[in-house]
Amino acid sequence: MRTFLTSTVLTAALLGGSVAPATAAPPAAKGPGVFVTNGDRVHISSTPPRTASAHAWWTHVSGPGTKAKVTIWLQMKSGKKWHSVARNAKNLKSGNGGSARRVVARKKCANRSTRQWRTKIDVDLIGVADSPEKVYTKPVTVKCGV
Repeated sequence: MRTFLTSTVLTAALLGGSVAPATAAPPAAKGPGVFVTNGDRVHISSTPPRTASAHAWWTHVSGPGTKAKVTIWLQMKSGKKWHSVARNAKNLKSGNGGSARRVVARKKCANRSTRQWRTKIDVDLIGVADSPEKVYTKPVTVKCGV
C-alpha cells in the first residue's frame, strides 16, 4: 500500500497561497515548482537478506523542474525518539514510483523484534526553488530490529 504525501508547495498552490523559495536555493534559480512527494510504508523486502525497506519518488504537477534529488531516511523508533538507521539519495525524473524512478532505503534486520518504522523524505528540485520541508510516512509496526 502506498501513502501519498503532498508537499506544502502543492498545498499552498491549491489553496491560492504563496510559497517562499527555499533558503538554500541558488541565486539564479527559477520560481517555485509544484510537485507531490510520495513514499510507501516501511515493509520487509521481498529480496534476501531480511531487511526493512521503503521507497520514495516525486511527481511533477506544474512549473519548472524535470529532475529532483530525492533523499529518503529509514527511521526506527527507540523509546520516544526516532533514529535514522539508513539513508539514500538519487537524482530522479518525475514518475509514479516504478523501479526506475524511485530511491530505496534498506536496513538489514538483526532480529525479529517488533519496532515502529517510518521514512523521512526530501525532494529538492534541481535548479528550481522549492520548499525546504521534509515529509514523513505513517509509522508502521514491522518485525525487524537492528
